[in-house]
Amino acid sequence: MLTVPNILTILRLAAAPGVVIMFLYFNRPAADWFALILFVAAALTDFIDGYLARRWKQESKLGAMLDPIADKAMVVIALLVITGFSGMDPWILLPATMIMFREVFVSGLREFLGDTAGTLKVTQLAKWKTTAQMVAIAILFAKGAFQHYAGVDALSTFVTWWVGIVGLWIAAFLTLMTGWDYFQKARPFLKGPTA
Repeated sequence: MLTVPNILTILRLAAAPGVVIMFLYFNRPAADWFALILFVAAALTDFIDGYLARRWKQESKLGAMLDPIADKAMVVIALLVITGFSGMDPWILLPATMIMFREVFVSGLREFLGDTAGTLKVTQLAKWKTTAQMVAIAILFAKGAFQHYAGVDALSTFVTWWVGIVGLWIAAFLTLMTGWDYFQKARPFLKGPTA
């Protein structure tokens, strides 16, 4: 079970709470830089572990189960941190809430469907959604790092902030689209009385 792809997935899962730990044990901007580096490194493993699993024919049930959990943990925890250090800015709070709602909703839907959850296979749109989320979050972490760095002017920080926010809203839109798509696929299994 401990293949290289699975180890990368486990490391990504462990990195999710590590983002919070950076802000508990380090002062800013060091915390921002460490969180950014940790998040980007963990996000890259999301692409590498899947590629290696397919190339080396090491796809497993453990990996299939842990991969979406690691993705969701990374995104949700990072959004909580960003929402906190942004002072509950509504431009971040609203898309973050939409993303977290969808992640909880789809997880609950998969749990309810049980053995028939295979109908909710990961789509290409869902992969774009995850990529958009991770890119937007990385940009917002970068803004936190840049704003405390004397070599970066206020305009660069302002542009980074708004690029991150636009990216987060795009990610939220894609997230809701995939959530609706999964709900539509699950509807036939939600009809009728419970057993």
